[in-house]
Amino acid sequence: MAELAALWIVRHGESTANVAAARAESSGAELIGLTHRDADVPLSPTGEEQARATGRWLAGLPPHRRPDVAVTSPYLRAVRTAELALDGTGIPVSRDERLRDRELGVLDGLTPHGVRARYPDEAERRTRLGKFYYRPPGGEAWTDVALRLRALLGDLRRDHAGRRVVLFGHDALVFVLRYLVEGLTEAELVALTRQDLIMNCAVTGWSTGGADRLALDCFNDVSHLRQEGTPPTREDEVRAKPV
Repeated sequence: MAELAALWIVRHGESTANVAAARAESSGAELIGLTHRDADVPLSPTGEEQARATGRWLAGLPPHRRPDVAVTSPYLRAVRTAELALDGTGIPVSRDERLRDRELGVLDGLTPHGVRARYPDEAERRTRLGKFYYRPPGGEAWTDVALRLRALLGDLRRDHAGRRVVLFGHDALVFVLRYLVEGLTEAELVALTRQDLIMNCAVTGWSTGGADRLALDCFNDVSHLRQEGTPPTREDEVRAKPV
């Protein structure tokens, strides 16, 4: 199958849930205190500013390097990030449910402390099975996310061979895309998640550079935010997933 010329994924801007999660975790609370279902969580004012700065970065790319097409998660925070970042670019954008965030099932809305306090058996099972294969009741394992992203990549390669595609999604998707695109092992993927938290509006990208496969160009890059004078969300403010 033919390869894409370039692929990027942009994590959504800071959301109100990111802010609430940081507050809950710092106070030792068990519940994040969400007022929306996960699909309807909006961007914070800082998140909107980050998305606009990402748009200025996209607009500043040379024409031969700009994305040809965009695909976004249907979740509001990703859709709004895409709208703000793509405004005025003319890049066509579509939504694909395979780019939704990882579903946490019964653990949704809990801080890591809340998971340990309310579901100690699940916390133990997660430790035993490991991040990659653990599936919370009613939720998804990382392997489930990999299955849907593998299918999406196949469709993108078929429908947009030789073109440049930008995705707008969520932190777990960034890691899983690296696993799929670069052929990482479980151990290599888990090591990545221990080293880095994906920043809001961070860019991760791959390109072929004339070769026959995608190679990593940048990972978790927020230099475009700093150059614009837009504050990246501090790592300790990024919503830490409990599993």
